[in-house]
Amino acid sequence: MKIQSENFAKAAQKAIADADLQSAVSFGTNLAYTKRKSAVFVSGQDHGEQIRQQAAQIKRHALNNLPQLLEQAEQQMQKNGIKVLWAKDAAEANQKVLEIIQQKQAKKVIKSKSMVSEEIAMNDFLEKNGVQVIESDLGEYIIQISGDHPSHIVVPVVHRTKASIRDTLMQKIGMPHTDDAQTMTHFVRGHLRKEFLEADIGISGGNFIIAESGSLCLATNEGNGRMVTSLPPVHIAVVGIEKVIPTLEDYATLTQMLPRSATGQSMAVYTNIINGPRRKDEEDGPQEVYVVFLDNGRSEIYSSGYTEALACIRCGACLNACPVYRVSGGHSYGWVYPGPIGAVVTPLLVGLNKASPLPNASSLCGSCKQVCPVVIDIPRMLLDLRHDLTKQKKSSKTWKIGMYIWAKSNRSEKWYKMTGRLIKASRYLPISKLPGLLKNWTRFREMPQPAAKSFHDIWQDGLKDEDK
Repeated sequence: MKIQSENFAKAAQKAIADADLQSAVSFGTNLAYTKRKSAVFVSGQDHGEQIRQQAAQIKRHALNNLPQLLEQAEQQMQKNGIKVLWAKDAAEANQKVLEIIQQKQAKKVIKSKSMVSEEIAMNDFLEKNGVQVIESDLGEYIIQISGDHPSHIVVPVVHRTKASIRDTLMQKIGMPHTDDAQTMTHFVRGHLRKEFLEADIGISGGNFIIAESGSLCLATNEGNGRMVTSLPPVHIAVVGIEKVIPTLEDYATLTQMLPRSATGQSMAVYTNIINGPRRKDEEDGPQEVYVVFLDNGRSEIYSSGYTEALACIRCGACLNACPVYRVSGGHSYGWVYPGPIGAVVTPLLVGLNKASPLPNASSLCGSCKQVCPVVIDIPRMLLDLRHDLTKQKKSSKTWKIGMYIWAKSNRSEKWYKMTGRLIKASRYLPISKLPGLLKNWTRFREMPQPAAKSFHDIWQDGLKDEDK
């Protein structure tokens, strides 16, 4: 996917004017937000917060010991018969996957949902090299046949209405007319069945890697992930290096927090732990399993002040809670990772110069941190990125002038009092819109009426009363 994060403002304005998108995203995010709250706190507020803190500690511990855990995971995987490869960037990862496909003389690949594969544009690369790639996740499949891009980490078609999905399925794969979601799903399932059976290679991502056992863990709801990783003779998993965790006990905690935060489920419908290729006494499963550990800028994040961003388990809860994402939709962010975590991760992975609007695409309300299952301090990192923009002199002249005036008025008692008097005087003027550079502030909101007394005046009156 081409990086278009610099166009955030224009794309967001277009999204706000799209009634269908607003309806679809509002419904999807509100539903997920409500279900998440019920699932996380089903055993009480204290229990929900405790398990969040436990999950946060697990991920911080894993990041603190990441190099050692990666080495341990590699050793255990190799013992299990898994072939481990390492890729420093997207080009190397795609090339390694292509080499495996070419060695096996494969022509058709079936994929389960994977954000990492979106990140490295794997589908485009493989198709340019003559490989047919079929997405098996329902949402991703709809995105693929319609030539669209995912707009949500968990629900890729959250921006689409049921009617538009129906029309796509009718036009692209000949589905008979129906408005019943279950009937649509059943039709697509039948259409994809032969793709599973004909595929030479299955490709997946990975939600977690357990270092102590060398296990690849997947959480899905449709069963396609299990078929992708067991029906084809070869299974390739491309996984970010930050996905490794120490123990099975750690996984037991995280595999509860992921579905509760993502979809409001106590557990995902399918929870797979893959320990290697088919054994001699087993009748099914792949004959070969490859795991490609992807860096692609993660080492740089790890060695920066933004290490905490790597704790993300890709649940999408911060998107569902974010007031900016809810109205702008995912495509406005201009790359693979949208929402609050995308506003942090995208500049770190592609460069701040290619995604400079994203750190400011937030009201800093703190909802993202409040719902994060591993308590990532996204607001703090957004502020730090804004500071980086200032240091790199990428802020606009208007912003610099405004901040200069604000700083000057707040450093000087004289200027501060004068500003206060001007604001108080405006109370008696019929102002509904601000002029000039300030007009955008009242473009979508009403001009608030200044208070009759400032907090400073009320405070001084209180001191006078105490002296009496």
